[in-house]
Amino acid sequence: MSATVAVPSGSEKTIRAILFDKDGTLVDFNRTWFSISCELARRSAAGDDALAKSLLDAGGYDWQAEKFRANSAIAAGTVEDIVALWHPQDTDEQRRARVAEYDVYGVEEGAKQAVAVEALSQTLQTLKAAGFILGIATNDSEAGARATAAALGISDLFSGFIGYDTAARAKPYADPLLHFAAEVGVAPEQVAMVGDNPHDMECARAAKAGLAVGVLTGNSPREVLEPLADIVLPSIADLPDYLAGK
Repeated sequence: MSATVAVPSGSEKTIRAILFDKDGTLVDFNRTWFSISCELARRSAAGDDALAKSLLDAGGYDWQAEKFRANSAIAAGTVEDIVALWHPQDTDEQRRARVAEYDVYGVEEGAKQAVAVEALSQTLQTLKAAGFILGIATNDSEAGARATAAALGISDLFSGFIGYDTAARAKPYADPLLHFAAEVGVAPEQVAMVGDNPHDMECARAAKAGLAVGVLTGNSPREVLEPLADIVLPSIADLPDYLAGK
């Protein structure tokens, strides 16, 4: 099944598959990742609390707003980006070891502490029942995406899991969406990309996706997403009606 969607430009796009960002789109980013990021910063700071706080600030945590900044290293980057930011003097060998350590911790704790956005399972089931092919593209690892989906009981609703370590390059490059489209047998212009950060929309544009949908459940406000997205919705819960033309 597919949906013919009229986008704000006035054109119509036939959508057969939907590729979701994970954190901030399917999962409440701040509630899930704040404590995890704190622990990783503490490890990076060797237990120095003041240094750990400064690392979190550099990584994108806004202490006054009590949330991560849009498109910051922690909110939108990969673990490799975070390690490079926090440990610029590491040798390649040290960096690889630290990335591997943080990846393992992130997979375990990301799944354990995952907080689903409202109506997550119901929304995904509705879209799956309507015939859409669903996938996840995250700048977390592929293992992290699979572990979180399993923990939330939604694994069987997805036909593809793409992490920063799956395709050649992570978002904002086109590679994750192109990888998913090829994997499930649809054209990129038949894919809707759904996410909460500019890099999700930039990935959609780079891949010439059929639809770029911003959601407001993450770290980016409407005014940041609107210039890049075809449509901005409050959350994925609004997606079934939008695709149905309601």
